[in-house]
Amino acid sequence: MTLAAATNENLANISNVLVYSSMAVYTLAFFAHIAEWVFGSRSKVGRTAAALTGTAAAAPAVQVTARSKGGTAVLERPKVVTRSAAGTRDVPDGPGADGGTEQGDVYGRIAVSLTILGFLVEAGGVVARAMSVQRAPWGNMYEFSITFSTVAVGAYLLLLALKKNVRWIGLILVTTVLLDLGVATTWLYTDSDQLVPALDSYWLWIHVSTAIFCGAVFYLGAVGTLLYLFRDSYESKLASGGKPGAFATSVLERLPSAASLDKLSYRINAAVFPLWTFTIIAGAIWAGDAWGRYWGWDPKEVWSFVTWVVYAAYLHARATAGWKGRKAAYLALFAFATWLWNYYGVNIFITGKHSYAGV
Repeated sequence: MTLAAATNENLANISNVLVYSSMAVYTLAFFAHIAEWVFGSRSKVGRTAAALTGTAAAAPAVQVTARSKGGTAVLERPKVVTRSAAGTRDVPDGPGADGGTEQGDVYGRIAVSLTILGFLVEAGGVVARAMSVQRAPWGNMYEFSITFSTVAVGAYLLLLALKKNVRWIGLILVTTVLLDLGVATTWLYTDSDQLVPALDSYWLWIHVSTAIFCGAVFYLGAVGTLLYLFRDSYESKLASGGKPGAFATSVLERLPSAASLDKLSYRINAAVFPLWTFTIIAGAIWAGDAWGRYWGWDPKEVWSFVTWVVYAAYLHARATAGWKGRKAAYLALFAFATWLWNYYGVNIFITGKHSYAGV
């Protein structure tokens, strides 16, 4: 066991200033994203409706040859347009938040630039917090929250760097980050201090860091799943001859198709699920070192496992014919809800061995 280092109050104050500064930058990014949606063109609205109504007319005829004793009869029938594996229709992706226009794109680029700046400033706050006590900066809920939002923004920016069509997440992301940081600085703030002995372990770097990363990526998957449900309802209404409202049309028409959203969410959840499995295993090993047992039915342990079970059920549901599309999406959202409850609810409302992490 190493001797606890004294808290560097100057670095702790710098961390606080950087976190508040990042909130100011994210607020500017929020307004830039709003401008991207507002000033982006709406002239491409109706692409989905055109695709759904024009598919049958454009579909080539298929000849069916029927031979009988009296001769040969040639029948024609329209080609059937099938739904994708996700249960959504085969329609094009929307033009994005900016509507494919130069003016909207300018605001979008400004929003992304401000998001990058906010990410760098907030990451600096996390690093300064770590340096102030010379340990991993996630020993309590406040530190977990600021690190969580930093990683979530970083994952989003990484997807952008990989040329993925995810800029439409930006407005929802910065809004959520501002809420997360607002809760963290208002109700969860804890002075920079040393860890209790049970947390003073190298497993803190391994177990908690992977939990934060998994939660941040699960969040992006949940956003995609939620928007998939809205977009799928929009497409279904158009296919049945309905007429969605002007606001719904303006927003949902710009998003990727329901099939694309569903595919993105599934891939995100499937990619991070093995790491969540490792997170639970690492926690069990750490529990064995700290408390002398690998599993003790502590509330945090139980809900971590519940989250694993629900995500496993979701992934299994995607491979089952009767549980694709909206049913699987509801299960994915429920899985993320269990993760949120494990983080906020268990820590705040339930007393267990993890309670020493503080709020």
